[in-house]
Amino acid sequence: MSKYEVNNNSIETILSWIKSKEIAIPEIQRPFVWDSSKVRDLIDSLYKGYPIGYLITWKSAEIKLKDGSKSEGRKIIIDGQQRIMALTASLLGQKVINKDYKKKNITISFNPKEEKFEVANPAIEKNKEWIYDISLIHKEQISTRQLTRKYSKLNGIEDINEVDKIGDALDNLYHIKHKLIGMIELSHSLDIETVTEIFIRINSKGVELSQADFVMSKIAVNETFKGNTIRKIIDYFCHLIENPTDFDIIFNNDKDFANTEYLNKIRWVSKYNEDVYSPEYKDLIRVVFAKNFNRGRLTDLVSLLSGRDFETREYKEEIVENSFSKLEEAVLDFINENNFKRFIMILKSAGIVSSSLIKSKNVLNFGYLLYLKLKDKKVNPAEIETYVRKWVIFSILTGRYSGSPESAFDYDIKRIEQNHVEFIRNEIENALFDNFWENILPSKLEASSRRSPFFSVFIIAQVKLGDKGFLSKDITVKDLVEEKGDIHHIFPKKYLQKNGFNTSSIYNQVANYVYMQSEINIKVKDKSPQKYFNELLEQCRTKDSIYGGIIDQNDLKENLVENAIPLEVFEMTFEDYDDFLKKRRKFMSEKIKKYFFSL
Repeated sequence: MSKYEVNNNSIETILSWIKSKEIAIPEIQRPFVWDSSKVRDLIDSLYKGYPIGYLITWKSAEIKLKDGSKSEGRKIIIDGQQRIMALTASLLGQKVINKDYKKKNITISFNPKEEKFEVANPAIEKNKEWIYDISLIHKEQISTRQLTRKYSKLNGIEDINEVDKIGDALDNLYHIKHKLIGMIELSHSLDIETVTEIFIRINSKGVELSQADFVMSKIAVNETFKGNTIRKIIDYFCHLIENPTDFDIIFNNDKDFANTEYLNKIRWVSKYNEDVYSPEYKDLIRVVFAKNFNRGRLTDLVSLLSGRDFETREYKEEIVENSFSKLEEAVLDFINENNFKRFIMILKSAGIVSSSLIKSKNVLNFGYLLYLKLKDKKVNPAEIETYVRKWVIFSILTGRYSGSPESAFDYDIKRIEQNHVEFIRNEIENALFDNFWENILPSKLEASSRRSPFFSVFIIAQVKLGDKGFLSKDITVKDLVEEKGDIHHIFPKKYLQKNGFNTSSIYNQVANYVYMQSEINIKVKDKSPQKYFNELLEQCRTKDSIYGGIIDQNDLKENLVENAIPLEVFEMTFEDYDDFLKKRRKFMSEKIKKYFFSL
């Protein structure tokens, strides 16, 4: 079977297919993002006969209905949405929804004398040489001959050659709708990987579509089973998590959705201002699919939403219906206020108080999936909290979802469904054995990036344990993280550079990092640890504060212990830097171990 067909169709035909819903625009690339000048340039290219690229559609499978008949599959646009929306806006006068969810008109004007297009503006509207809105030509029943006569009279044009020139320009404008566009129609039998590869090879702009984009397209075009409504729930929820103040915009600009029960289900997000977990639509889809279908590969979800029977390879309406029902149920569980806030509370109780502390969104995705799954299994709430806290930190420490998250999700969710207690216990015991804490983790801490997940877990541990910032008497690490505080060097960078440590990967070791108040760091400047720590001892003796508010030696030593700093630091210079790093990595690992087993 051919993977695709290539045909040329007129713009008029394509727009009629969209109007009759033979072709569906699933908004997989989100709302209309082109600026008006790009729409103008598109129309100008068509007017001049320049190519504007191919449209790519993916045909849905033919579905066997419950009564035994078959339904012809619709075509879904997977590339060309912006061009199609630009054409419907400029030629048909239809409003588009911009990235702020506001409906707006894009009016393109045309000057027949100069054969020039412009974005409409007040000056053009007053200038009789311009046809203010070219969509009127396509909407009104008026011939180009009549329009030519009317335009020529309005502008005092009597020369027959000039009138003919105006007529030719208007005729060419009118016939834009007859221009041909190449359409590549991909077969319904293709899987996501093949569709993605074809898309990337054909698309010269280098735009990439994720598997979640294809899932969203399948969801959006199915109106029979509320697909478009489900898509809006997903889209609006994820948008509001990042932009809660946009609720009124959505309410005012999408009255159809506002009149459904679903708007109230996400209304709470308009007053939500946490940044610990901000899922995008691809995160939400991954979680809900694994939750209600016990699968991790999104290709399977596309097949199920298409109605595929994996045994007979037929496409059946009852499978589509069941899949959309399970999907809606899982989406509503995901966006449920109590569920979402409870999960955030669990994360914060583990010390994860900011999204800056988690570099892998899939760790949080699976954490939320685990919470929802265990809640469905009616596990004791206190046990759920423990399982989720430990699994999230375990996942970071082992990089469980950093390689192939789909495979990991698929493997984990199936085993959690079978026996979550045994699976979680065995996975943790098999990975976090004595050698991990004593050797593997210290070696993982031999890194120079502040984005190191292992350094993040150390900071999370400090937050959970209530540790103070380096040399701070009252300010905690939690305070510094939440207020976007700064990470500084224990062995000052300039001090190390002056003494021959000129490589950033050496002086920027994570074992040399601490959360420290900027005013303390300014006082430390470029001094050796030996010097400023002895000044700290003098501060404790005289009670005359220079570095922060610690004026007691016991408090000072306690602060060092909290920050996993060896007490030998009082006598250390650049010559001891390597030894310092080794000792601190060991202490950091011990603190992380203590923290993990306290969860």
